[in-house]
Amino acid sequence: MRYLAAFGMIAAFALFAVLSSAFYIVQETEYAIVLQFGEPIGETSEPGLHIKLPFLQQVEHMDRRVLVLDTQPERMLSSEQRPIIIDTYTRWKIIDPLAFYETTRTRTQADLNLTNLLRSNLRAVVGDVTFETLLSPERRVLMQEIQELIGEQSRRWGIEIVDVRILRADLPPEIAQTVFTRMSSEREAVARESRARGQAEALRIDARASRDAVVLLANAEREAQITRGIGDAERNRIFAEAYGRDAEFFAFYRAMLAYEAALESGDTRLVLSPDSEFFRYFGDPLGRD
Repeated sequence: MRYLAAFGMIAAFALFAVLSSAFYIVQETEYAIVLQFGEPIGETSEPGLHIKLPFLQQVEHMDRRVLVLDTQPERMLSSEQRPIIIDTYTRWKIIDPLAFYETTRTRTQADLNLTNLLRSNLRAVVGDVTFETLLSPERRVLMQEIQELIGEQSRRWGIEIVDVRILRADLPPEIAQTVFTRMSSEREAVARESRARGQAEALRIDARASRDAVVLLANAEREAQITRGIGDAERNRIFAEAYGRDAEFFAFYRAMLAYEAALESGDTRLVLSPDSEFFRYFGDPLGRD
């Protein structure tokens, strides 16, 4: 009886081992490659429970999500032979699991292959452009060019390049200070030149304004002289006309003006003869003796 119980347990364990070896699960985020005697015979991308031959077949799982390759900053030369530190990252994914398994197999090897591929293409592209280009909006075009170059070469590994980004493009520390000093000197020279042009323009504007002011004042003075002359002529005409109409009134009016001018201040004193012509109108308003 004990033998039967032991045999039953062994049989149950063997059945469990066979059943567990006959099924495998594929997650939504992965591919599965079915191997038989170490050789790939098929792939599975549908998530769920799947069947394989127990013990004869094995399953390799691969991530189907977008993966990130963050490489170490690289020292490269621009077209003007200037050393530059380039820091990039790449996003990629597996699109052909069988090709990936046959050529690469592991993500570690894939990262190594992509790193070498990225470096060679990055050096070729960066070597054809200037450092200023890497800092300009044209960098987007360069990243697209690098992505296309790597994408064409990585398809044989069953890999698709989703995106390539240049995170940083800097000068090495030992060169950055020298370049900064030179650029600062250049900017100062440009600033001095701009200030000199501004000062020269200011002098030209000031001279033109002074000239225009002199011309305006001269024209205004000329117009004022003409206006005064016209006014004086009109005044003399009116006086002459008034004198012609009533000479006595005109003499009286002129005497009043003389009194106003002579006696303008309150303490004016005149030592004149009482019968002087100046006091002609003090006694008789009509000036009669």
